[in-house]
Amino acid sequence: MPQPVTHPITARWPAETPEKLQLYSYPTPNGVKISIALEEMGLDYEAHLVTLADADVKSPEFLALNPNNKIPAIIDPNGPDGVQIELFESGAILIYLAEKTGKFLSKDPKTRYETIQWLMFQMGGVGPMFGQLGFFYKFAGAAMEDPTARDRYINEAKRILNVLEQRLEGRDWIMGDYSIADMAIAPWINVLEFYGAKEVVGYHDLKNVPAYVERFYARPAVAKANNIPPRPE
Repeated sequence: MPQPVTHPITARWPAETPEKLQLYSYPTPNGVKISIALEEMGLDYEAHLVTLADADVKSPEFLALNPNNKIPAIIDPNGPDGVQIELFESGAILIYLAEKTGKFLSKDPKTRYETIQWLMFQMGGVGPMFGQLGFFYKFAGAAMEDPTARDRYINEAKRILNVLEQRLEGRDWIMGDYSIADMAIAPWINVLEFYGAKEVVGYHDLKNVPAYVERFYARPAVAKANNIPPRPE
């Protein structure tokens, strides 16, 4: 029998359907990883918009779920053995959802660990390096006169894109078959458009990566999830 969610976060973000998995997120590259996974996997869930403002992510209610004050986070009232589970860190959530549903993460040990390897490549490489690129190319760091940091992250983004370009040679998806690795990686490549950084990192000189991103965003579940929870008007 489904169990209702119980957690201090519901004081700020009440659950209208407390028997469903609860998603607390914002549609950034890290946030949409999870809404994409939930849509692709066909799971029932309720999405709550947690803005990036301190009033939300540093509120006592959100910190009770994620002490690292970052989106996304989930509560599944029907977790392993029917026991509620609370999770933050998008990579951990993707693995959990894949295992819960048996989808997009192979049960073959070799393929499974290779998929997790590429997921970790995004978590430790693509996301942090592209995030720093955005800071030093588009946001506050762009005002710095010393180009050292900006050049470092431009060059690192180029290197990462070339790793992906080689990996995607002869493949539609990172693992051949569509997986949670793609749900993690493609949104972070797509953010280069928002940063206005495609030209500077040589994006248009690539063949496989742009085609990969186009395939990814043509998926109906991805198109739907890309604005879940909806951005404020």
